[in-house]
Amino acid sequence: MHRRAVLVLRALVVLTALGAGAAFAAEVDDARLRAADKENEAWLTHGRTYAEQRYSPLDQINESNVENLIPAWTFETGLKRGHEATPIVIDGVLYITGSWSHVFAVDARTGKEIWHYDPKVNPLDGRKACCDVVNRGVAFYKGKVYVGVLDGRLEALDAKTGKVVWSVVTVDQSKPYTITGAPRIVEGKVLIGNGGAELGVRGYVSAYDALTGKQVWRTYTVPGDPSKPFESKALETAAKTWSGGEWWKVGGGGTAWDAITYDPELKLVYVGTGNGSPWTRYARSPGGGDNLYLSSILALKPDTGELVWHYQTTPGDNWDFTATQPLILADLSIDGKPRKVIMQAPKNGFFYVIDRTNGTFISAGTYVKVSWASMDQKTGRPIENKTADYPEGLALVQPTAFGGHNWHPMSFNPKTGLVYIPAHEVLGAYKRAPAFEYKNDPGKWNTGTDFNVYGLLTRGAVSGRLVAWDPVKQEARWTHFYANPWNGGTLTTGGNLVFQGATDGRYIAYRASDGKQLWEEQTGSAVIAGGVTYMLDGKQYVTVLAGWGGAFGLVGGEAAQGLGGDGKGRLIAYALPGAPIKPSQVVDLITKQDELSLGERLYHENCVVCHGGSVVAMGAMPDLRYSTPEVRTIFADIVLRGVFRGKGMPSFEKFLSEADVAKIKAYVEHRQQQTGVQPGQAR
Repeated sequence: MHRRAVLVLRALVVLTALGAGAAFAAEVDDARLRAADKENEAWLTHGRTYAEQRYSPLDQINESNVENLIPAWTFETGLKRGHEATPIVIDGVLYITGSWSHVFAVDARTGKEIWHYDPKVNPLDGRKACCDVVNRGVAFYKGKVYVGVLDGRLEALDAKTGKVVWSVVTVDQSKPYTITGAPRIVEGKVLIGNGGAELGVRGYVSAYDALTGKQVWRTYTVPGDPSKPFESKALETAAKTWSGGEWWKVGGGGTAWDAITYDPELKLVYVGTGNGSPWTRYARSPGGGDNLYLSSILALKPDTGELVWHYQTTPGDNWDFTATQPLILADLSIDGKPRKVIMQAPKNGFFYVIDRTNGTFISAGTYVKVSWASMDQKTGRPIENKTADYPEGLALVQPTAFGGHNWHPMSFNPKTGLVYIPAHEVLGAYKRAPAFEYKNDPGKWNTGTDFNVYGLLTRGAVSGRLVAWDPVKQEARWTHFYANPWNGGTLTTGGNLVFQGATDGRYIAYRASDGKQLWEEQTGSAVIAGGVTYMLDGKQYVTVLAGWGGAFGLVGGEAAQGLGGDGKGRLIAYALPGAPIKPSQVVDLITKQDELSLGERLYHENCVVCHGGSVVAMGAMPDLRYSTPEVRTIFADIVLRGVFRGKGMPSFEKFLSEADVAKIKAYVEHRQQQTGVQPGQAR
C-alpha cells in the first residue's frame, strides 16, 4: 500500500480513538488539489474538483438502498439568516461557514464542534449586502482555511485552531463592497471576487499569495474613468463598448461574486461576471453598446490575471442577468467530436455550452421560460424582444433578477451525461426610475429601476423546478416541479442519485437517470445550499447545510412568506444504518497494511529480478501468484533453506528472517487476490 494512504489511515485511528481535534488535515497542496478527483472519500474544494461538477463516484448509498438513509448527526450553528455554504471535507474534518461569515470546523464523524471563528463583522455592514449576510464557504491549502468576510476582508485561519494567520482588506471599505463567495486556490494563490453592483461599485477579481496574503494581481471586469489610463489593453477595448453617461461614477458593476473555476491542463482560470451598475443601461450607457465585460465568462492567465478570451451571455444587460452562476468544466462528445467545454446556466434563462479552450460558442437552449430574447445559434448572441425593453413604462419579463437559475450549485453526472439545475420560474417586472440620481451612500441602492414594482410579486407568479438537462441535445431529459422557487443546490453520485434540498425544509434524493423520487427527510429549516458526500471508516455520508435566507427570502415578500421552517442554521449528515468501523478494527487494518507495505518493499528488494515487478513475471519465469497451495505451505523452506536450489532458486537465509519471508508471502497472496488469479491454475 502507498505510504500516503497508510498515513491517512493512521490519522483516522488517532482521530477516532482520541476524539475530535486530535488530528487535522494532511498536507493539501497544488498536486493534491489537481488530483482531487481520485479522493472519493473527501471533498477538497468548492465543487469537489477544479471542474466543479459536484459529482462523486461513491455508490455505497445508491438507488437501491437510499430509502434507508437516516440522520447520523446534526450540528447547530446557532445562527439565523441564510446558510449557503458548501462544506469542505478533508481527512475527517468538515469546514463550513454560516451567516455573518462565521467559520466552523466540525468532526465529520460525530458533528462535534472542533473550533469556531467569528470575524466580528460590524452589523451596520449588513446594509451593504444586497442579498443577505450569507457566505458560500471556505478554501483549504497547506494547513490554512481561507474565508472571504462580508466586509471585504480575506482571511487565512490556522486549520488546527481557527486562529487568524493573516488578514487583508481586499476592497475600499468606504464603498458598498461585500464578499459572499467562496475563495478558490489556484497554483499557490487565493482567488476572490466581490459583490455590490446593486449599490454601485466596480467589479474585479484578485489573487493573493496563499502563504503570506500579499496581493499578486488584480483584474478589473469593466473600464474605469476613460480620462485616466486603462489598467490593461482588454479594458481599453472594453471601453469602446460603453457610450455616453458617466458609469464610472456609479462603478459600472460587473462584480465577480461567485463563479471561479480552473483548468490546470489549459492553465486557464474562468470567472463569471455580474450585472451592470446601474441595472438600466439608459442610465449607465445611454449611447448603447455591449458594455464589456458585464454578464460574461472571462478566461484569465492564473499567474497574471491577463484576459485570454471572453464570452458575453447578455450584451448590454438591462435586467440584472448576471453570469456569475456556477461554471462546470467537462469533456463532451458533440457532433461526433470530443470537445473541452464550459457549461453555465446564468440568470438569463439560456443554458450555454462554450469551448473552454478559446471561448467559441457551441450551443444554447432555454432551460426555463424565456421572454426577453431568442438565440442566434450561429453567433451565440441573444436577439432581444422589444417587449422586454423598458425605456418607458412597465415590462413583464421572464426570467427576472432572481434568475432562471441563481448561485445555487448545479451538478453534472458523467454517467448519465446530464446537468442537474436548481431552476426558478419567476415573473419579473421592470420599470425605470422617474429620474436616476446616483446616491453616494454605502446603504443606498443604485439600480436606476423602480422597486415599487416588486409589490407585484405574488405566490402565484413563482415556482421552482429541478431540471435534468442534456447539454449535448440542449433539452430537458426530466423535470421535477416545486410549488416554490429558491430551492437548494444539487449533488449527484455514482449511485445514480441526485440530492437537492427544498425551501419547505425537505432534503430529497431522486434517481439521476429518470427523476423518480426515492427518499426525503425533513431538516426543520429551508435548504438552499448544496450538499456533499464523503467516506470515513467505510461509511458514506451525505451532508448538507440548512438555513433560510438569501435574496428571495429577503425581498420575495408575499411570495416568500411562510417558507423556511424554523430558519435556524444546522448541518446534517445522513448515512445508512450500521455502526462504522471501530478504532480497534482500524488499528488492525493499519497493522495489516503496514505489513503489506513492508512485504512489498522486501519483495522488490529481493525477488523482483526473477519474479517480476508487482509479482507479475514474464512467461519464462515462475509467477508466484500462480503458486500451488503445496508450494505456499513450504514457502519459507524455499526462500530460506534452499529446497528448490536444484531448480535455480537460491537460499536467502543471509538476507531475510522468518518474519521477513512471512511479510513477502502475505504480499504475494495479496497480489494474487488483487489480480483475481487462482492459485495453481495454468497461465
